[in-house]
Amino acid sequence: MLRLGAPIIANNLALSGMSLTDTIMAGRISARDLAAVGVGNAVWFSIFLFGLGNLMALSPITAQAIGAGRQREVGAYTRQCLWLSQVIGLLAIVILLNAGSLLSLIGIAEEFRPLAADYAGAICWGVPGIFAYLALRFTSEGLGHTRPIALVAISGLLVNAVADYVLMYGKLGLPALGAVGCGYATAVTQWGMFLFMLWYVTRGNRSLYAPLGVFERFDWPSPRRLLEVSRLGLPIGIGVLAEAGLFSAAALLMGRIGTAAAGAHQIAITYAATVFMVPLGVHSAIIIRVGQKTGAGDHRGARLAGWTGIGLCGSIMLFSAVVLLLFPDTIVGVYTSDPEVREIALGLLLMAALFQVFDGVQVAAMGALRGLKDTTVPMAISIFSYWAVGFSLAYYAVVVQERGPVWVWAGLVAGLAVASVLLTTRLQQVTTRR
Repeated sequence: MLRLGAPIIANNLALSGMSLTDTIMAGRISARDLAAVGVGNAVWFSIFLFGLGNLMALSPITAQAIGAGRQREVGAYTRQCLWLSQVIGLLAIVILLNAGSLLSLIGIAEEFRPLAADYAGAICWGVPGIFAYLALRFTSEGLGHTRPIALVAISGLLVNAVADYVLMYGKLGLPALGAVGCGYATAVTQWGMFLFMLWYVTRGNRSLYAPLGVFERFDWPSPRRLLEVSRLGLPIGIGVLAEAGLFSAAALLMGRIGTAAAGAHQIAITYAATVFMVPLGVHSAIIIRVGQKTGAGDHRGARLAGWTGIGLCGSIMLFSAVVLLLFPDTIVGVYTSDPEVREIALGLLLMAALFQVFDGVQVAAMGALRGLKDTTVPMAISIFSYWAVGFSLAYYAVVVQERGPVWVWAGLVAGLAVASVLLTTRLQQVTTRR
């Protein structure tokens, strides 16, 4: 599982490294730019993860088809998911171009709201590229060939860092665009990632991908296949959005409190998200292993893969929680020297240490269930845990009781704890029955 997941972990860390680079460079400009990138990215990332969740259906579909020896099906499903990726991308562009109205409706502070909307408008032009990349990525993941995913992401990290430096700070004779330049840099990187993956599938490793016949013919959208993908992928997308939306909603609640709180939340969530990329990579490996075992009819092996992944992810996040408790000052100092932002961020990191183990367990259990193509009940669990429990507590504490920023994260802890218990219970039920 570690051999399979290591390139995906590298991919996830590289993608998180892009957000880390954006945050650090924005923080060195001003608290206003940092807050704009944080809130604008909260809107974009929610949309991105919804699309990612829908397209993630291709991974268990591919894994189970390969386990059952049906390679030619994989190419047909990939072509349909490429169509689906562009439909999702078009909807995302419309939302991002109107982000200003959404932020105004939510009540984001006026001092940085226009800049956050401009950031979202800049990043939208890379959306068709990144969603097309995801369709090819999940095909490769389902095959169990994860190496190119890491190569693409590491290349993207380097491109993003250079583009950030040039566009945000105004190098090479270009104007300094600040947070907006960060959005354009991300868009350029997204198209680069797609083109790299397209080359790899068509030219870089033809012996592996040619038997799938992904690009050997042109297919119009197939309602039957798209419905099958959507029936599996839409609950995943909603479930991913439920979790990601909880964190985005937390960022927006911080935006109501003020610039310092929004900046501190961006620091804490960037660190937590960076560490989360490790169990998220294992989550993808769990989907592949469980899916391939299920396709081959080995239900005992599928169950073992799922529980192995849960133990692995829980251990990883326990180690991260210990690091957070021991070195909070050092971590915050990497991001900012602003004393007000620093003080708030220290309190949030301590709360992050509490929820990280729950976060690792729930994402591993979710991966096992997705590998089994069990997505509808986990979606309901996600919505209940993250919103009925997590967001409700955070909203009540901050909006009704007017408590401080740390209470937003107390809601996150509660939601993730409930999700981890319910999802592992569901996995136990499903695998016992099979």
